[in-house]
Parts: sequence; C-alpha cells; structure tokens
Amino acid sequence: MRYFVHIGYHGLHYGGWQKQPGVLNVQGVLEKALTQIFKCPVFINGCGRTDAQVHASQFFFHMDLEQNWDFDLLFRLNKLLPYNIAVFDIIPMEGLPHARFDAVMRSYDYFIHTYKNPFLHGLSSYYLLKDLDLDQMKKAVDLLPRYKDYRAFCTSPDKYEHTICNVMSAGLLVDQHGDRIRFQISSNRFLSKMIRIIMGQLLKIGRGVLSVDEFEHNLSSRQTPELITPAHPQGLYLSRVVYPYLNLQPRAEFSAVPQNQSDKLWKLL
Repeated sequence: MRYFVHIGYHGLHYGGWQKQPGVLNVQGVLEKALTQIFKCPVFINGCGRTDAQVHASQFFFHMDLEQNWDFDLLFRLNKLLPYNIAVFDIIPMEGLPHARFDAVMRSYDYFIHTYKNPFLHGLSSYYLLKDLDLDQMKKAVDLLPRYKDYRAFCTSPDKYEHTICNVMSAGLLVDQHGDRIRFQISSNRFLSKMIRIIMGQLLKIGRGVLSVDEFEHNLSSRQTPELITPAHPQGLYLSRVVYPYLNLQPRAEFSAVPQNQSDKLWKLL
C-alpha cells in the first residue's frame, strides 16, 4: 500500500532533505525512525530536495508498506522523531502516485530582517541593509511570471533536460515597520538554488548595484550573471505543495516568529 506522509521541519541543523553519507539529513532521520518502528527497512521518496538549513512548513513524501499495523503510527512516529520534524498526516493512496513527480505546484516563502534580532536567528535571514529600494525590487519581482526559462538563475543548468519553470505567481511583502521583507513565489518546479539566487539579485537591486533592466536582460537572454550571490538559506521555507488529487492546507505557520502570527501585518507592495 502506498502512503503519502504530510510533514514539516525546521532545517537549520540539517544538511538538506536528501539522504547522503556523513551528513545529517531529514530523509535519513525519517527512514531510521520508520525502520525502527516496523523492524524492517523503509525507504521514502520526497516531494523535493531542500538545501542545507532550508525549512519546510509543508512537505510530502511517499512510502510503500506491505504490513498493516494496530497502533497509532502518527503518535509513535512523532514521539520518536526529534523536535524539529513533525508529522501531520498519513494518507493511504490509491495506485502508485509519486510525491515528487506528481506535484503540480510548489510555493516558497523567503523571510529577511534588516535589524539585529536574536529571536529571528535561524528563522529569517539577517541582512544589515538600510533604505532598500523596495519599489525597484517589486518591479523585478513582477517580471518573474512573464518568463519561463530560468537558466540564468541556476547554479548547474546543464544537469537538467531543460530549465523551463512555469512561475505562476510572485510577490513581495513588507511588515508595518518596513524592516522585514517576505518574498513569495509559486511554480511547477524550481532549479538548483533558483530562489536564493533570485533573492540575492533582488537585494542587489534594492541596494542600487543592479538595475531592473539588467535583471530582466539575464532572464530574456538566459545568460548567467557574472557574479551570482545566493541569499542565505535560513530564510527560505517550502510552504506549499499541491497535487491534482491532493491539496491540503499547511498544518503549521511558517513560524510564529517570522510570520509574526498574522498575515495581516504583512503589506503587499
């Protein structure tokens, strides 16, 4: 029987989702816990591959289990897992749907704070920058859904069959004090470090060292910028994953601290 498992995790202390030797990773921790519970190897497939220190407020993986169980698997799994990984739902599925290849939309949020705040450490990216030109950053963000090829904003474009991404929406928000920024983007797929590269370019625009025209030229020409500076990983959250047959609301806020407990405190630019 195939199951989809709905989870969330705080990725600060992990080397990313994907299992790899010698690096603490989310996939490996989950497989170890499931193997311990069922006393046989359990392998899982995730809906994506988040980078080291990147978070996920909504994430899905699928697993195949032949045996039935007569205990509360959700409770037992959450009890066994560390504090920074939570399981929300375990959903039996018909057929063999795939957690990664069947996803039709993924949404990410990126949080920045421009003042020193120890309570945002690891939850939002800290950039000590004054007077960012948010209007110019917003003009660049508005360009994103107009383009489909994101070869220019990828660290390893040649490893992909193609670099087409159907960016459905992108937005820039700011809090009531103007010193916390939130970038949102939704697409059917994302390339390696694509969001962090875009965010790094947006910060350059905000500082006045890159123009919106130069930003658009990279998109239209598919030419990689001479200097790529990906934004810090700690502010990035995979926040939504949608399937044709499964569209669940996230079970947790991105974080009560960076989201400031209410979307009403964020103003769309």
